[in-house]
Amino acid sequence: MLDADRLSDFESLLWTLERDPLLASGFANITLLDRPADVDRMRRRMARAAALIPRLRRRILSDPANLAPPRWVDDPDFAIERHVRRAHLDPPGDRGQLIAAAMEFCRRPYDPDHPLWEFLVFDGLDDGTGAMVQRFHHTIADGVGMVRMSEQFIDLERHPSEPEPVAIPEPRPLPSAVGASREALGHALGRTIGSVQHGIAATAGLFSDPSRLGDGARRSIEATRALTAEAGAMGRRRSPLWTARSECRTLRLLRIPFDEVRRVAHEHGVTVNDVFVAGASGGAGRYHRLVGADVDALRMAMPVNTRADRSVGGNAFGLARILVPTDVDPSLRLGRVHEILGEARHHAGVGLVENLAGVANLLPASMLVRITRAQVASVDFASSNVRGAPFPVYLGGALVESNHPIGPLTGTAFNLTMLSYNGSLDMGLHIDEGAVEAPDLLARCIGLAYDELLAA
Repeated sequence: MLDADRLSDFESLLWTLERDPLLASGFANITLLDRPADVDRMRRRMARAAALIPRLRRRILSDPANLAPPRWVDDPDFAIERHVRRAHLDPPGDRGQLIAAAMEFCRRPYDPDHPLWEFLVFDGLDDGTGAMVQRFHHTIADGVGMVRMSEQFIDLERHPSEPEPVAIPEPRPLPSAVGASREALGHALGRTIGSVQHGIAATAGLFSDPSRLGDGARRSIEATRALTAEAGAMGRRRSPLWTARSECRTLRLLRIPFDEVRRVAHEHGVTVNDVFVAGASGGAGRYHRLVGADVDALRMAMPVNTRADRSVGGNAFGLARILVPTDVDPSLRLGRVHEILGEARHHAGVGLVENLAGVANLLPASMLVRITRAQVASVDFASSNVRGAPFPVYLGGALVESNHPIGPLTGTAFNLTMLSYNGSLDMGLHIDEGAVEAPDLLARCIGLAYDELLAA
């Protein structure tokens, strides 16, 4: 299980950027159930998961003077009731009301004094079904890590025998201020100089050779210049319509049959992800044509999984920024997307994630936010593809009917994230309403693009 004391460089970057609402990286999932889930059973399962997965019971604590990445520390007041709560929809209790409540829940800032995750279990839907919204900050896990983490709280039948409870360990005491400062300074020197093995030795090395700090500063300046140059080289976003950004969010749910997508992928000699991306870009292009602003390509940001083990939680991915075609002909567009994504996979670890993460602790937070803003100013939309369970699963005694991710926008006009589940591809279309004036039209355009691909 994942149990690192400190955030990785990339996770530290995500936490630093949280101060800018447009760059916040929380993500969520809206799960539709055949009946309301049993809240008490979900609490027992999540309490057990928190005992096994330390990040579910820990909060983030910054170090003195930000000399080192923040650390994970036990929450002495951890209470499962704070993180798994019941919610009731008043009449009419329809789907639109559920989505509005879910989006309001996801918009709330995380409480930094407690672990960065929450479940909201809904009842009161007009058809007697249930729903659950789960939200996590990206520092806990990426999409792949989260799917693996979910194995701790999903069931394969409606009424299984409950696993043996696992006691949550006693909270570890925080280090003293002196000890924390010494350890942070040692960590910082070890990262920037690369010649010190232990914290105490690092402190001694600093005073014996102060010029080493100059090396770190020079590297910081060089990295800043490189990042700024890369941002300028990428240019501005390609859409003439989606130029504004706001904190207003909305969500649309889409679903297409997995077997049909797999058939099309096989017939065209491409991947399921190629079909997914070709539908997103085709729908975005159709939207532009319908409002009289034709574009031949848009820039898409796409995470690429780099996880090489079976680790639970955490983050392991590169980020590709790709110009994807919006051709009218679905077959031509699909073939071109296949070529472009094939090339992009070789460079997925280069660029925004690796470059920014490498200097995240060397740059002032305000500068880091400005540079990241410049980077995302070149991106029109984001997409992500996560593989889920190919069979039915249950949550709190309720059958999961569909599972729709809500991916982070991080400065883009929309994020279309897909999660495969039990023969379907369930999608969440997360839209910035300040950028996309007609969210329903965009959802229809993307749906029609998939219909065309499946009929191609």
